[in-house]
Amino acid sequence: MATKRSTRPARVPAAKGAKELVKVDGHEVAVSNPGKVLFPEAGYSKLDLVRYYMVVAEGALRGAGGRPNMLVRYPDGVGGEFFYQKRAPASRPSWVEVVTLRFPSGRSAEEVVPRDAAALAWMANLACLELHPHPVRAEDLDHPDELRVDLDPVPGVKWSQVRQVARVVEATLADFGLAGWPKTSGKRGMHVAVRIARKWTFDEVRRAALALAREVERRVPKLATSKWWKEERQGVFIDYNQNAKDRTVASAYSVRPTDDARVSAPLAWDEVDACDPRDFTLATMPSRYQRIGDAHAHIDDHPGSLVGLLELSARHARDGMKDAPWPPQYAKAPEEPPRAPPSRRRISASPSAPPRRPSPARKRS
Repeated sequence: MATKRSTRPARVPAAKGAKELVKVDGHEVAVSNPGKVLFPEAGYSKLDLVRYYMVVAEGALRGAGGRPNMLVRYPDGVGGEFFYQKRAPASRPSWVEVVTLRFPSGRSAEEVVPRDAAALAWMANLACLELHPHPVRAEDLDHPDELRVDLDPVPGVKWSQVRQVARVVEATLADFGLAGWPKTSGKRGMHVAVRIARKWTFDEVRRAALALAREVERRVPKLATSKWWKEERQGVFIDYNQNAKDRTVASAYSVRPTDDARVSAPLAWDEVDACDPRDFTLATMPSRYQRIGDAHAHIDDHPGSLVGLLELSARHARDGMKDAPWPPQYAKAPEEPPRAPPSRRRISASPSAPPRRPSPARKRS
């Protein structure tokens, strides 16, 4: 059931440089500048953010807890610049857990692994609006336990179409013996989380996600697409590459950087057809959570198998549908098609096309 949109809350008065101690799970979290407004239009402060995550902590940890998390920080609020931080701050409480991740680039970093509400409050104090967990547990960094279906509508696509495609995803997953758990993305799309047994590598999970995307596209070609290049897309793009190693998505209960502080709201499937992402905000989600609990409370009960989707992927390969493009920062895969949009490939193949100049070396950041 949709929740009623709230009015703007009162701001927390606080002198510059003031701190507020929040006690949670046996720890004290010092909230610096608690009255600092992170959402100017809605008026929500840093302390509002901390208190929000304390209320929904159990549900938020079900999505992000026990996993390495990339920090996405908005020190000046949603109107200012933000930055991604893979490495956990060197100055952190001893009770904040970290784990070392190794990335496709060959680099490594210690990332934060939240285990309790105190860790979430500490992250919120860093102005981490969103939770961005990797799809692996800290105890096993090589085998994801979640396949992620990211439904990303191209410009002009209506919300009703996103909901239609989500329903097709639900049915397709069920046909392959898998259970999907839907949530609003907090922006224009939807996510469907699929818990799986920890048996498959990142590449295998991505391959299964690609097979699923292609099957959904086959079922509703006018509504959904698995095409990587934007010039080929129509409808709702099923972003299979969100399952590549080192990719993260905003998890359940994440507060998104929108003017009204929308959150990524877990849903029951019978809510999908009527849900409106505007109904789920930092202000409204706590009351919904206290009223109905976590809609994804049983997500971990029955992890599924990717055998069926991987068999479908093998069948696609036999039929001539090989790999699909990877994101540009990844090494070229053996059966990956050219990493150039079709229009550029056509120009390059034209006899009258001018020779391409060598690209300048890219500066490493």
